[in-house]
Amino acid sequence: MMVVGAGTALNVATILAGSALGVALGHRLPERTRNVVTDGLGLVTLLVAALAAAAVTDSELTDAVGRGIPILIVLGSLLIGGIAGSLLRLESRLEGLGEWIRTTWHRHSPTPSDGQSGDARNFVDGFVTASLVFCVGPLAILGSLSDGLGLGIDQLALKATLDGFAAIAFAASMGWGVAASALVVGVYQGALTVLGHTLGSVLTSAQIGALTATGGLLLVGIGLRLLRVRDIPVAELLPALLVAPALTALAVALH
Repeated sequence: MMVVGAGTALNVATILAGSALGVALGHRLPERTRNVVTDGLGLVTLLVAALAAAAVTDSELTDAVGRGIPILIVLGSLLIGGIAGSLLRLESRLEGLGEWIRTTWHRHSPTPSDGQSGDARNFVDGFVTASLVFCVGPLAILGSLSDGLGLGIDQLALKATLDGFAAIAFAASMGWGVAASALVVGVYQGALTVLGHTLGSVLTSAQIGALTATGGLLLVGIGLRLLRVRDIPVAELLPALLVAPALTALAVALH
């Protein structure tokens, strides 16, 4: 019988292993090549985002709340979540956490710098970007809940594989900050796993659809950041993931 939480443990391990390999490769790859790899990740992130955002058309969601309402739910989630996240200054707080981890890392590290990620800004960028990419995706939420419910770790095993390869590419261009994101992944997915294990099936299919669609739009923001199109403060939009299920429940009650 698979131990509850094994999926998150596997995910953390692949991120750490991928980061170490990426840093090792980063010394041998020219900056132009690393930028191309990051651009490729940005394009793939946009593809995953589009597939996730398409959940706004799921039949379970439209049947539960009515046609046309899912888009309003996503819009309302982003507006309310964005206002809350902005007032809480989540982006700067997450960056502050990255800076604290960076200083603690180098204080206890036997080597002062890895030669590639010695710049503090680079470390923080790697930590913040990787944390958001690894946590915002619908697989993080659905996979963790499934793990907690005892339904297996198939989804998290897939996510772990994807994150491992992504960590290689991220760390090759942004350094050890990517490895630090494993801490956020462990806490975030671990909490969701505990939630699923303790409360059982909390979210309905309609709520999961709205949450997935909202998460897909957040991934668009990540893709635009990776492509250096616009530095969207995606962390300040994260509360939208909490608002979406609540608005869906309200829409179902009023439908």
